[in-house]
Amino acid sequence: MTVAEPAQIRKGRKYDQVLDGARKVFLDHGFEGASVDDIAREAGVSKATLYSYFPDKRLLFLEVAKTECARQADEAVKLIDQMSRPEDVLTEAARRIVAFLMSEFGRRVFRICVAESDRFPELGHQFYHSGPLLVRQRLADYMAKAVARGELVIEDIDLAADQFSELCKATIHEQAIFGVTPCCAPKDAERVIRGAVEMFMARYGVKR
Repeated sequence: MTVAEPAQIRKGRKYDQVLDGARKVFLDHGFEGASVDDIAREAGVSKATLYSYFPDKRLLFLEVAKTECARQADEAVKLIDQMSRPEDVLTEAARRIVAFLMSEFGRRVFRICVAESDRFPELGHQFYHSGPLLVRQRLADYMAKAVARGELVIEDIDLAADQFSELCKATIHEQAIFGVTPCCAPKDAERVIRGAVEMFMARYGVKR
């Protein structure tokens, strides 16, 4: 059985306009609830123009997801004081990771990447490099600085960054993905955030 060649994104003068309109519609209505007509209307373009840039709604959704991940990561870096204590920086990072994982948008991105991985494996690769890998790089950059200041003791920084991201998923991510619970109560999110930071610091914090 041959695998269909994936449709390709084309960039042009109204590319950003289409992306901005799609972002609003997807965030408001999710993937299934967002129609191409709504996206074109919000973006102020014709359907023909939209399809000329994004011939597949999944591609448009993934492009929005990539852009959103990069935006959130950049905002997090701006808000976090790179000289702050690891406990403070990791707590803020965990809050942002959990918030994205538990958002309807974040859950839909994950499900689409998994569902389409056989037909369009490059979609998953693209999202990984703009989402999870970007988070790891941002965390690793901070951790390297904290190690240099003597605030953390880490031999494999990339592994430690991945471990912290996984700790932020404990319990709540699988429950959300498998539909066990439609959302995460604030107290449950804080419990996971606090536990992730405490466990990470117990392993990599400097023993005084």
